[in-house]
Amino acid sequence: MKVVCFGEALVDMLSNRVSGASVATEHEQFTKFAGGAPANAAVAVAKLGGNAYFAGMLGEDAFGRFLQGALDAEGVKTDYVRFTPESKTALAFVSLDENGERSFEFYRPPAADLLFRAGHFDPDTFAGNGILHICSNSLTEEGIADTTATAVALAREAGWLVSFDVNLRHNLWPTGYADRQRINQLVAKSDIVKLSLEELEYLAAEENPETGGYISRQLQQRPQLILVTDGGHPVQWATRSDWGGVRPPAVNAVDTTAGGDGFIGGFIYQLAADNVSAGSLMQWLESGAHEKALAFACACGAHAVSRRGAFVALPTQKSLQDFLNAGAAAPGNQLPND
Repeated sequence: MKVVCFGEALVDMLSNRVSGASVATEHEQFTKFAGGAPANAAVAVAKLGGNAYFAGMLGEDAFGRFLQGALDAEGVKTDYVRFTPESKTALAFVSLDENGERSFEFYRPPAADLLFRAGHFDPDTFAGNGILHICSNSLTEEGIADTTATAVALAREAGWLVSFDVNLRHNLWPTGYADRQRINQLVAKSDIVKLSLEELEYLAAEENPETGGYISRQLQQRPQLILVTDGGHPVQWATRSDWGGVRPPAVNAVDTTAGGDGFIGGFIYQLAADNVSAGSLMQWLESGAHEKALAFACACGAHAVSRRGAFVALPTQKSLQDFLNAGAAAPGNQLPND
């Protein structure tokens, strides 16, 4: 099944200095890595063997060409990538603390990915059966938010499943805080929603998320599955009729940059491998197949945080099995055989 990940691709400039440490005598150095949440998800699907496409706008500059080359090299189809001379490719300067947790300083806006418009979609983008995956970073300005809404509408019209990773980056929004209303509108139009516990607390506003009211309300609309991650703690899942949790493998985190993208990419890969459409999602959930898929996704996320970088940290089937065989997996969370 075709997977189209729409949004930003950017260059992560990863510092060699631990965040918060005293200034060293040597100059701080940054290493260039390809990244961007939707691009990472596309690479995660492709490296596992899926049929992944990335749709987005890059600058006609060295960084844009670097990103296209990196996507191509990982097996992501770039038929739906567009280039513009009007703005540069976005950059993110990334620092890690002693636990591998990252902080970002973005050079965006202005950036090329914000200039993608509905007319830039190829006519066959949503042809056939497929999954559209999006993130909230393509909602930060009105123009790109309208394009994202159009992509969701086109996908739903084609009978595609829509996956939404909230992936909040408050410092990308003009006010310094994400627009709850705009994000919640997209949550309500998606089939699968993935968010962290911190993001859940923010989107639920004054409501106590432990009561489950926010999740229950969303499940009464379009969403059929909501996933809540919390670092190394169990991933909580909720459907319209059930809920539960899946514990991720224990691992020493080196760089958490691609952890969430590795997780959701692994989950989308399983959806596509099972040919799950918007119409068949409920039946798939009722069969319990999502718990097996979540165990696989958790292993993918654990693999990603055990290595530095984004694209390079995401697993192949072989590297994932080697990772688990080396003892990273918690009991009961071995890879599925198929």
